[in-house]
Amino acid sequence: MASQFEFDPALAGSLPADFVWGWATAAAQVEGAWDKDGKGVSIWDTFAHTPGKVKDGSTGDDAVRSYDLYATDVALLKKYRARGYRFSLSWARLIPLGGADDGVNEAGVAYYDRLIDGLLAHGITPYVTLFHWDTPQALEDRYGGMLDKARFTRDFVRYARLCFERFGDRVRDWITFNEPGVYTLAGYAAGVHAPARSSFRERNAEGDSSTEPFIVAHTELVAHAHAADVYKREFQPTQKGTVMITLHGNWSEPWDAGDARDVEAAERAREFEIAWFADPLYKTGDYPASMRAQLGDRLPRFTEQESKLVLGSSEVYGMNSYSAFYVKHRDGPADINDHKGNIEQADENSEGTPRGPASDTYWLRTTPWGWGKLLRWIWARYGVPIYITENGTTAQGEHDWKPTGPDDVLEDPFRIDFFRQYLTEVAKASQEGVVIKSYFAWTFTDNYTSSPFPVLLTMLLTSPHGNGLQATRTASAPRGSISTARRRRGMRSARRTF
Repeated sequence: MASQFEFDPALAGSLPADFVWGWATAAAQVEGAWDKDGKGVSIWDTFAHTPGKVKDGSTGDDAVRSYDLYATDVALLKKYRARGYRFSLSWARLIPLGGADDGVNEAGVAYYDRLIDGLLAHGITPYVTLFHWDTPQALEDRYGGMLDKARFTRDFVRYARLCFERFGDRVRDWITFNEPGVYTLAGYAAGVHAPARSSFRERNAEGDSSTEPFIVAHTELVAHAHAADVYKREFQPTQKGTVMITLHGNWSEPWDAGDARDVEAAERAREFEIAWFADPLYKTGDYPASMRAQLGDRLPRFTEQESKLVLGSSEVYGMNSYSAFYVKHRDGPADINDHKGNIEQADENSEGTPRGPASDTYWLRTTPWGWGKLLRWIWARYGVPIYITENGTTAQGEHDWKPTGPDDVLEDPFRIDFFRQYLTEVAKASQEGVVIKSYFAWTFTDNYTSSPFPVLLTMLLTSPHGNGLQATRTASAPRGSISTARRRRGMRSARRTF
């Protein structure tokens, strides 16, 4: 089956000459080597090793072995003409116990030196994420991790400074936190990700879904701001780099565009999901009024110093987004554990129009119409350059696809159409003056995320890594255009459950 979507030739040349194409990964999902060469334990290691937390019992102990086979990864990136590679550092690999006074693991430093140097040798720019959800377990044990703003911030700033010192001579693009909202909602509201805290006792022994997510989000913003401040004052004058944060967010469309209550609910949903972090960072230095109205004192308050430090701390907008939803209002008060703005999400609007074709991931539908609206909304509200740091989809049926040999090709016209349609929206927005600087596809390998409900979200090619890794290619593997790669290790790979 061939792809059905074609590019509009009028969009040729819409993107700037310095536009960065690339792929994104995360340490805990691809590196493996979970206890090798002095690495400490992270909260994801603990989560995956706890019986009952992962439906199929799989762990990220080996993942896809990028720690040992990074050179093959770099060669693939070069082969597919990547201009950039976004990856995260494992905090516990660099500082096994995580704390400001704890020792540095030089073997971990050496690994990232090799990876960064390998990328640069092939003309690929490293985009480095400091935190992609894998807090050192020692910090969780000592003081509850992000529930203690002061102690976590001190430890995170020391970790960030180490990274700036050791890698900043070669790394110019830094991301402090990846999707702080997803981390807090999945880990502290739903309790289905590490560190597995929530009010739902059938799932988690500890936690409070009505308060902890907002405490943790506040900690993330403050810790980010302090780390960014250190970079700007101590390192940016000589290293000439940029520091940002990456925020998640899908477009919310009114279920009934003629109902003012649904229009208001959709805007409120965007504020609870996106402006929760983006308003303090780029607009006001404070949380949206809609959140304060619903949450009251459960939403922490910035001190005057924190507000000034947070506002403007991220120099550009890191954007992770995949889909769009129809949103309708709810009557009556919000539930105590509500984190979405007292709204309902729907797959069809009031006229029965579906939001988009279904993928192999239950929540992820192809919605380029919402993607374009989101790009324009972010630009209009915040007015800073946008770096698309994650986007992608699963191909229909790929979760059950089994290659019979290395020459098998997974036909995935669904994914090809997804990329073409979403990138068309990027080109259109760029033509209209929205400043968009990059597009990083998630991702170029299968990747591991432990959860109670494993879901596959992978991309386009598998790589021949041996030791149980079977090489297979997808039809959407690039032929001079942006795409991704995947490799399979006989386990369920996953990206998200939330």
